[in-house]
Amino acid sequence: MAMIHLEPQTLEMFSRALDGLKPPPNLSLSQWADKYRKLSAEASASQGQWNTDAAPFQREIMDAIGDVHIRKVVAMMCAQAGKTEGLILNTIGFYMSYHPASIMVMQPTVNLGESFSKDRLTPMLRDTPALRGLVNTKSRYSGNTISKKNFPGGMLVIVGANAPTDLRSRPIKVLLADEVDAYKASAGKEGDPVMLAEERQTTFWDYKTVMVSTPTTKAASRILDEFNNSTQEEWTVPCPNCGFYQPFVWDNMVFDKEKWPDGGVQYRCAECGCLDNEYRWKKGSVKGKWVAEHPERSVRGFHMNKMGSTLCGWDEIVTKFIAADLDAARGDYEKMQVFVNTNLGLPWEEPGETMESAALIDRREYYEAEVPDGVIYLTAGVDTQDNRFEIEVVGWGIGKESWGIRYQRIYGDLKRGQIWADLDEFLSQTWKKKDGTELSLRSVCMDSGGHFPDQVIRFCKEREDRHIWAIKGRGGMDVPYIRNPTKNNRVKGELFTLGVDTGKNMVLARLKVLIKGPNYCHFPAAEDAGYNENYFKMLTAEHKVTRWKGGRKVERWELKDPAQKRNEAFDVRNYATAALEISNPQGLEVPGEDAPRPAKQQHQYRRRRSGGI
Repeated sequence: MAMIHLEPQTLEMFSRALDGLKPPPNLSLSQWADKYRKLSAEASASQGQWNTDAAPFQREIMDAIGDVHIRKVVAMMCAQAGKTEGLILNTIGFYMSYHPASIMVMQPTVNLGESFSKDRLTPMLRDTPALRGLVNTKSRYSGNTISKKNFPGGMLVIVGANAPTDLRSRPIKVLLADEVDAYKASAGKEGDPVMLAEERQTTFWDYKTVMVSTPTTKAASRILDEFNNSTQEEWTVPCPNCGFYQPFVWDNMVFDKEKWPDGGVQYRCAECGCLDNEYRWKKGSVKGKWVAEHPERSVRGFHMNKMGSTLCGWDEIVTKFIAADLDAARGDYEKMQVFVNTNLGLPWEEPGETMESAALIDRREYYEAEVPDGVIYLTAGVDTQDNRFEIEVVGWGIGKESWGIRYQRIYGDLKRGQIWADLDEFLSQTWKKKDGTELSLRSVCMDSGGHFPDQVIRFCKEREDRHIWAIKGRGGMDVPYIRNPTKNNRVKGELFTLGVDTGKNMVLARLKVLIKGPNYCHFPAAEDAGYNENYFKMLTAEHKVTRWKGGRKVERWELKDPAQKRNEAFDVRNYATAALEISNPQGLEVPGEDAPRPAKQQHQYRRRRSGGI
C-alpha cells in the first residue's frame, strides 16, 4: 500500500481542521467559568481567574441557568452577592463561546445599558482569552456597537426596559433581565417590558429567561412575584456544632446593640441553640446546599441574603442595621428599607396603621331585627365598577356608634338601564326595626369615578330630593373630608369632593374602638347580610404607612398585600360615613356632651406679587 507523504504545514492544517470538528467538552456553566473566565481589575474587587468556590452559593444558580431543560431562573438576592458577575456576565460568556445564541441583556434604562456595556462587558471580552477575538472591538461597523455585539453563531443586544422599540425588534433565545425591580411598569405605552421581551422568545423551544434583582417594596416587586411562583429555594449551611442544615435568618443574629461593637456578633443554631462566630459558620459554606420549598415547580427560584454570603462580613451588616434602627425609632424608615432590601434580600413592607380581618370577623353578632334598636339613621355608600355596584347600608346611633346592615352587589351592564333601575329600587326600600318601625336611607354617597361619571352624576341629580349625592374622591392627608358641592361638570349636577384619605383615617379609628358605645362598629352575623370573610378582607385591605422623603414625613394609604387588591368594602364604608357627615343629622350627640361644632376653617392668604408696571 502506497504511503502518502504530507508536508508538515499540511499536517498542521488538517490537525487544526479536525480539532475544529471535535465536540466541545461537556461543561456546566460554573465549570466553564472556573476554566475560562477572567475577572477584570476595573470591574471587580478581585482580578484573575474566576473561582466559584469563593462564592459557593452561586454554583447551583449558574448551573441551573446552563441547564438546557430549565426554561426560567429567578434570583432574588441581596447586594454584593455577585449577581452581575456570576449570573449575567458568566452567562454571556458561556453562550458566546460554548453555546452560541441570540442574547438580550435588559437593564432598567438605556443609559444603564450603555454603562453595563462599557464598564462590565467590554473588560470581560478583553481579559477573557476564550472570548477575546469573538467580537471585532477595533471597528464600529454595524456588528459592533455599544448596544450590539455580533459573534460567530449569535449576537448580543443590550437594551433598556424603557425603550419599547428595542424590546420588540428582534427574536432572542436567551433573555437576561438585570435589576427587574427598577423597571417601570410599562415601556412607554407598549406594556410590561419583561412580557414584551419574553414574546421575542416564542420561536425557540430551548429559550432561557434569567431574572435577577434586589427586591424593593412588597407591593411593587417584580422579583418577589416571580420568586413566589418558583421553587423558592434558600441557601442552607450546616451548623458547625450539630450539623443541622439551615438558612441564615436575621432573628438568629446575636449581638449587643447598646455596646456594639464590643462583644461582636454570633449566630444561634435553630436546632441545637449553640452560638458560634462567623468564621466557623461560613467555613461550612463549601458544604452548603439549596433547599426548595416547592421542588415540583418548573421555574427555579433562589433567595440569598448577606448573612450567608462569603463576599461580605457580619460586622458590616450589624453596623448598618444599628444605624437604620436609630432612624426607625423616630419614624424614619428610609435606611431600614435599604437595609432590608440590600442586606436581607427581602422586599420592604411599610409599617402602618391597620386592622386585621380576623379581629373584625370575630366581632360579628346576631341582631334581633334587620335594624337594631340603637340605630337612629341609615346611610349608604355606593362604589361604581364596570360591571356592578357595590353598596353598603350602615346604621348610626348615639355617639356615631354604627351597625352594618347590608352589603350588596348589583351586577349588570352599566350602559343599559336595567342595572340603574335595580340600584334605584334597592336605595328606595325601607328597613325594619324589631317594633316594626321602618327606616329609609337618610343620605347616600355614590362614587362618580371610573368610566361612567356622567351617568352617575345624572342618576344622583334626578334624586337630589332623596339626598343621593355624587362624590369624587381626592387623595391627600391634608384634603378636607367634605367640601361644598359644585356643578362644574357636563351634567350640571351637585358633585361633592371627598377627601378619601381623611375619611379612611376616620373609618380606621372607629374600627379600632373595642368597647361598645360611641364610635364602635357592629357587624351582623346573618349570612344574607353579606358580611362574609371576603368582605372583611376588603375592609382591611389597606394600611396607613409613613415614609420620609426629602426629610419630610409623608403619610398615605396603600394596599397591604398586592395579592389582595379588592378594597371596595373599605371604600363604601368611607362613602357611607361621608353621607352621614353631609346630612349632619341631629340627635346623635352623647347625652351630657355639647353637639360638635364645625371647626372654623382657617384661610391662608398669600401676598399678591406685583405684576410690574
